[in-house]
Amino acid sequence: MDFERDFIGHNRAPGLTPTLESSGDFIVRNRANHPPAFTPTYKSSTARSPRAPLIGIEQGIGERTGPVFTRGILGPLDNDLIRNYSTGGGEAIGERIVVHGRIMDQNGRSVPNTLLEVWQANAGGRYRHKRDTYLAALDPNFGGCGRVITDDNGYYFFRTIRPGPYPWRNFGSDWRPAHIHFSVFGHAFTQRLISQIYFEGDPLIHRCPIVNTIPDKAAIGRLIAKLDFEQQVPFDSLTYRFDIVLRGQRSTFFETRPEGN
Repeated sequence: MDFERDFIGHNRAPGLTPTLESSGDFIVRNRANHPPAFTPTYKSSTARSPRAPLIGIEQGIGERTGPVFTRGILGPLDNDLIRNYSTGGGEAIGERIVVHGRIMDQNGRSVPNTLLEVWQANAGGRYRHKRDTYLAALDPNFGGCGRVITDDNGYYFFRTIRPGPYPWRNFGSDWRPAHIHFSVFGHAFTQRLISQIYFEGDPLIHRCPIVNTIPDKAAIGRLIAKLDFEQQVPFDSLTYRFDIVLRGQRSTFFETRPEGN
């Protein structure tokens, strides 16, 4: 099966007029809308939260400019996490899924040519990282990271395996729900936005102390990818839809910019 040809041919989103960021200073985030830096139910925040007032720094050229990414930087398997770390022609083990959607502004206008990076645990809930000591086995055919650039319609997709939940030492043994980390690069270093994708129907989402630092329940809902059963790849993969809204009242919750503007 030519996965990329078949999936794009049946699932490309309709095109809208692209929008570009204006130049100049970027809006400083409103920290009053951010989850409290010190959240007792999230134990790590005890050590990581600041103890002194934060200091604002005037934006310079380093904040107002940034790298330009083109599709030429991508390899043919960068958006296929099932195969991009393959050894000897093998494929990653686990539930095969596709995640697709659009990056757009609050008016539904597409944001084209945007670099989206993703990283995640394997099907057993373990990251390929030297500090991850969870007892689940590593998958020799799964590296856990990939990237894609949106097309002219702001559309993206990548193929992967559904990540497993894993325990972490919070208070006792809490469990993180299945999730995929993602990063969106804008036109300057200050525009890099980072968050996580969760999956519809996962009972661990609303039990997670990290998720529950977000005070707005509607914002939590906008981090949950919905099963897009009509766009499944027959006899291959289930598909999840996750649109990313960069600003406005319906914006996707980002860890570094919760106010959405």
